[in-house]
Amino acid sequence: MSIILGICTFVLILTSAILILLVLAQKAKADGGMGAAMGGGMAEATFGADTGNVLSKATINASIVFFVLSFALYLGRIYEGKHASASGGALPSISVPVSATASKPQAGNPAPAKAAPTPASSTKP
Repeated sequence: MSIILGICTFVLILTSAILILLVLAQKAKADGGMGAAMGGGMAEATFGADTGNVLSKATINASIVFFVLSFALYLGRIYEGKHASASGGALPSISVPVSATASKPQAGNPAPAKAAPTPASSTKP
């Protein structure tokens, strides 16, 4: 399932880039602005006189694909999360038992004695 979600995420990123470029390539209603600066004339030369309709239809189709993919990825991640939590979580849990003998020194092995400070190392002002 995660491979399909990864592929859909990649397609969503490509669709986003295409949608951004389509919006920037369109002419503004006032025939100026970013559309003319970012290749509005080139799009008209490529697609002919009916450029507005071609770019508008492509923008509408790309936005539909964008929203459908976004919603499908949302549902896919929810599905993946619920099934991961139902199977015990995405990561395995490791429990380490705490033994009572680890905190107390054993009779055969006494705890190491702390070294007493030597009088030479202490300095008095």
